[in-house]
Amino acid sequence: MLKGNIIIADDDPDIREVLKMYLSKEGFRIIEAEDGDKVLDLFEKTKADILILDVMMPGLDGFEVCQLIRKKSDVPVLFLSAKDDDVDKIVGLGIGGDDFISKPFSPSVLTAKVKAHLRRNRLLQMKEHARQSVLSYNGLVIDLDNYSVQMNGSDIHLSGKEFDILTLLAKSPNRVYTIEQIFQYVWGEESFGDFRTVMVHVSNLRKKIEIDPANPQFILTVRGIGYKFHHSD
Repeated sequence: MLKGNIIIADDDPDIREVLKMYLSKEGFRIIEAEDGDKVLDLFEKTKADILILDVMMPGLDGFEVCQLIRKKSDVPVLFLSAKDDDVDKIVGLGIGGDDFISKPFSPSVLTAKVKAHLRRNRLLQMKEHARQSVLSYNGLVIDLDNYSVQMNGSDIHLSGKEFDILTLLAKSPNRVYTIEQIFQYVWGEESFGDFRTVMVHVSNLRKKIEIDPANPQFILTVRGIGYKFHHSD
C-alpha cells in the first residue's frame, strides 16, 4: 500500500539510491532531484508528503528551497548536511525545517524520522478539519460541539470511538482514509497491524446510522485501502 510521496534532493546519487532503497521498502514512492531548482519544479507537479533536502546543492541550496516552499506549504522538510554545525541546525529549523540530520546517517533512523514526521503532520491535518461545529448530510446531523448525532430527527447514541471515526470521515467527504490513518487519529497511536479494531467499530457504526448496513449510503469501503464518507452534491 502506498504510504506517501517523498522528494529526495541530493547531488550525490549514491545517497539518493540508499534512501530510495530503504524508503521504498516501507511503501513510499520516491521522487529524486539532484538540485534545488529541480525540487521546486517537482513540487509543483507532484503531491509530495515530505521533502528530504541536502543543505549544500548546486543552484538553490536546501535552505533556499525550504524558504520558497514555506511560502505555500507546510509539508514536512528534513535537512541533510555533511556539517554537524549548531549554527546550520539553528538556521535550518529557524526557516521552517522540521528536522536536521547529519551525514553520515543511519538509513533506518532516518526512515523512522520520516514516518514520525508524516504521522504527526497527518494528525494535525485531520484535526484541522474539526473547525466546523455542525455537519449535515442527507438527514444525518453531527454536532461536533455537543458530541451528538441525529438521523432524520432521531437521536443516535454512539460510543466515543464511533463518534470520532464518523466525524473524521464526515469532515472530509469522499476522501479515502486508510485503516492505519483512522487508527492513528482515533486511538492516537500506530495500529501495528490491528486492523480488526477499526473494522469492528465501523461495522457497529453502520448498524446505528445506516438504513441498510449491508448496503451503506454513508460509510463506504474502499477495497484494499480503507473507508470514505460518501456524499454527492
